[in-house]
Amino acid sequence: MSPGKKPIVATDHEVLAVVLQVADDVLRVLLWQHDRGPAAGAWALPGGPLLTDETLGRSVASQLAEKVDVRHLSHLEQLETRSDLDRIPQTRVLATAYLGLVPSDERSVLPGDTQWHSVAALPTMAFDHASITLSGVRRLRAKLSYTNLGFALAPAVFTASELQAIYQAALGHEVSATNLKRILLRREQIVATGTHSAPGRTGGRPAVEYRFRTRHIEVTDQFAVLRPPDQPRSLNG
Repeated sequence: MSPGKKPIVATDHEVLAVVLQVADDVLRVLLWQHDRGPAAGAWALPGGPLLTDETLGRSVASQLAEKVDVRHLSHLEQLETRSDLDRIPQTRVLATAYLGLVPSDERSVLPGDTQWHSVAALPTMAFDHASITLSGVRRLRAKLSYTNLGFALAPAVFTASELQAIYQAALGHEVSATNLKRILLRREQIVATGTHSAPGRTGGRPAVEYRFRTRHIEVTDQFAVLRPPDQPRSLNG
């Protein structure tokens, strides 16, 4: 610090949530649109100021409750803290971000200013929220490799092809349904339910249905990496 220069005191702290869901084979994030202030017209992650009588966890839950039914969240974890001096113009605000996941079959009623957006085509976003969103996507993709976090994106019961579509959208690359099933069975992440899906409109054999063995996060292969099919040791290799 330069002699005589007064330090900048961080007096504000906000919590933000990167809420992700796979729907219609697209990984999407929940955003709301500013209608005033320096970010008017831009889209932002759900969140708000941390109050003096709140913990971080309680604050993110209350902020999310204004945008989405928090009972639909199947997983919530702390993601990162941002402390860049210029992350918000003309003020000093720390931000602690969380990653939240919603199963593919959940459909929430959203406020008028809130929408789901594809992470592959983000709109103009406020401040550093695009960067935080991508951090959330990277965290999800990493944990899908070495944990059973797929449970948080999947419905309670699913076929191998339905789970393949969810993983493919979340990972952002092609995934073999056969190899995915083999790997997740070997890691004891999923088990057969003993039931079959109903035949489709074009007929065909009913597909075996599966579920995740537990719907709480577990590390199942700490050294695993789920790579795209053109790289070695991928789900398609």
